[in-house]
Formats: sequence, structure tokens, C-alpha cells
Amino acid sequence: MNGIRINTAYGDSEQYETIIENVRMIGEIPVLLDLKGPEIRIKLSEAIDLKKGDLVEIGGGSLIEFNHRIYDQLNVGDKVLVDDGEVSMRIVATDKSHLQLTVERGGKVEDGKGVNIPAKRLTVPPISERDLKALDILRKHDVEFVALSFVRGREDITSLKSLISSLHVEVIAKIENQQGVDNFEDILKEADGIMVARGDLGVEVDLERVPLIQKHMIQRCNQEAKLAITATEMLESMTNNPTPTRAEVSDVANAMLDGTDTLMLSEETAIGKYPVEAVSMMTKIAEQVESSTHNNVREEQFQNISTTISRSIWQIAATMPLDKVVTMTKTGYTAKMIARFKLRQPIISVTASKIVRNQLTLYYGVQPIQLDYEAEKDRILSVAQMLHSKGILKKEDNTLFTAGIRTATPHSSNLIEIHMIKELLEFGHATVTDAS
Repeated sequence: MNGIRINTAYGDSEQYETIIENVRMIGEIPVLLDLKGPEIRIKLSEAIDLKKGDLVEIGGGSLIEFNHRIYDQLNVGDKVLVDDGEVSMRIVATDKSHLQLTVERGGKVEDGKGVNIPAKRLTVPPISERDLKALDILRKHDVEFVALSFVRGREDITSLKSLISSLHVEVIAKIENQQGVDNFEDILKEADGIMVARGDLGVEVDLERVPLIQKHMIQRCNQEAKLAITATEMLESMTNNPTPTRAEVSDVANAMLDGTDTLMLSEETAIGKYPVEAVSMMTKIAEQVESSTHNNVREEQFQNISTTISRSIWQIAATMPLDKVVTMTKTGYTAKMIARFKLRQPIISVTASKIVRNQLTLYYGVQPIQLDYEAEKDRILSVAQMLHSKGILKKEDNTLFTAGIRTATPHSSNLIEIHMIKELLEFGHATVTDAS
């Protein structure tokens, strides 16, 4: 796997820290801390089985509670869905402090399960007290990504960013309700990436709309060089079975063909019986489909030098024999701009920053490498020599290099050089010999 997500709706701080410490010992992959945000969840001391026709009380000291006090915002007739709609209830009475509901579709209800109330715009704080505690872990362990659940608008993202403004953390907006869909363009401007959270989204909006919403959001992420993560129920049957259905394999493949950067497993690895097999299967699908992905970035007006350079690199890579692309970047921006074009060639992104290296791991086709090259006078040559010594570049590789030279302006990679590595290394050797 290329990254790990921790769902803070479950567990506690001690567990999260143990997971992060284990990950840091095993490999250099990023951690995504997933905050509950304005998400509504069930609070329950022990699981219960509900049957159709049962009368249920929620709130007011009842056995079942919500994690937010929203009872006075709900009305008779509102539908309440639990666990991605597996359990369906309808409100039949309310006194503004608790609810009475009748069960329309029964099932098992457990503590922490998500609640959806379709077509209802609830007033809930974007960041909960539990989220604030989770942010302490983010600061302590240099976590690379933080995701916010049930983002309703741009303001939810700005609220989160204001709390972590001093950190180099990428903020992912989870789109999983109608408000998020309606305000998607404004959310995209503020967020560093989008998670297409199809489980709750398919409960909040008509199921048949989800595939087209997914395609649209991924395309817009590609256009703006924002991280696109496709999540939920991708290999759902592998929670209990060692192999997926054919339809699930096609679903994973189609998410890649849509242009997603990252594929995410949920229950398959959180509570599933076959977590390793699920990761292995998703990897096999990805490796099979990668060669068939294509650029879906549309023509755009000039934004900055890096956007223009990235489009030129895509055109060069598509029309000449090129083995690899090497980009030297401080923030990762140029690598992201190139990655959106889904090149056939690997994009080797060289950065001096450890956290930028880890973040770039989740972007399509990017192989990030941490090297301190910034003090070198001839950066292209120095980076080529270092990458060759590590076996990343071979002498026969025809390689495109891009970087920002003699500029302090952000997003201004202004150089493209193409070299056969053997010739470049020989040139460097000759220069050293002449100097001596």
C-alpha cells in the first residue's frame, strides 16, 4: 500500500499513535487522519437488532443517542438512515429533545455507525471536540494529510485550515452529501484534494447519480492538479470473502480510468477477514489498468509558468521516446501539475522535504525521492548523478528534467532539459577533469 488512513470515528488517541508509530517504523508512506467533522453518528453502549415495525427512541437519556444534539432540528416525517442506509427509520414524534421513530428496514445497529438524514441541512459545528484532540496527534507526529468528513461548503475547510495553518498538511474534503455536491467548486478551490466518499454520498443523493458525480469530481481534480481519492465499497465483498466480485474489479478499474490518483479500502482492511488479500487484489488491478489511463485535462487559460511547462512536458512525453521525467520541487506543486496528465513515463519528483516526499506518494505516477540538492550549482547534473548512484536512473535512460532556475516566484518551474543520462554523466566527468 502507498498510504494509510486512520478513521478517528473509532478508537482512541493511544491507538492512533500506536498505528502511526508502527507505520513510521515499517516504511516511508503518508498518514491520512480522517476527522469526523459535522458527521452524525450513533452513540450506543452495546449493539442492538432492530426489526421492521419496532418503535425506537433516540435522545433524551434513551438507550440510543446521536453524537450531536440535533433533535430540535428534525421533524416528523424525516427519514433517518444508519450504516449507509442498511437500517432505515422514520420520525413519528418529537419533543425537540428526543425522537420517536418507527423502523422501516431493520438490521443491526452498533456504536459509531454513521447516520444520514437526506435532504436535511443541519447546523452542526465543522470541527468537534474529538476532532480537536485528533489534531494534537497530527501536530505531534507530522501527519501528512487530514480529511474532513461531510464537508458542506468552503467555510468548513477554512475553519480546519485556520487550526493547522503553521503545519505543512494537505487538507482533503470528503464529499458525501448534497450540500457538498452543490458547493463542490468552492470547496475544490480551498481544499488540497477531494475524497469521493461514495458510501454516505449514495445515501444522501439518488444512487444512480453517484457514478456521474464521481466522474465529474475526479475530472475537476485532475484539471486543478488536486488529489483525487475514490473510496468506499470498492472491494466490499472481500470483507468476508477472499476474492472480489467481477463488478467490484470493474469498479476499481473504472475509477482509475476516470482519472483518480488514489484508491482507498475501508471495511475491507479495517474489520475484514482478508485485509492483505484485499490490498494485493487492488494492487493487481491498478497495475493492470495503469497502462490504459489517459489524460482528461481540458485546454485552459494561462495560470502560471508551471501550468504551461507541465502541459509542454505532457506533449513532449507523448511525441518523443522518453523514459523518465525528473522534477525538482520544493512544495510538490510542479510534480502535481505534471501528474494530472497521466504520463506513461514515471515522474521522479526530487525534493529536500520529507513531508512533501510522503505527500507526493499518493499522486498518480509520481515516485518521490528526498535529496538535498538545493545547494548545488549545477542542479540538473548533481541530481542526475545522485539518482544514477541510487539505481533510479540508468545510463541508457532518455530523461526530461524540469526545475525553477534563477527565480523566487512560486509555481514558476521555467526550465526543461532533455538528456541521455550516459552523456550527461560523461559531461559532468569531463567538467570535473578539466577543472582539476
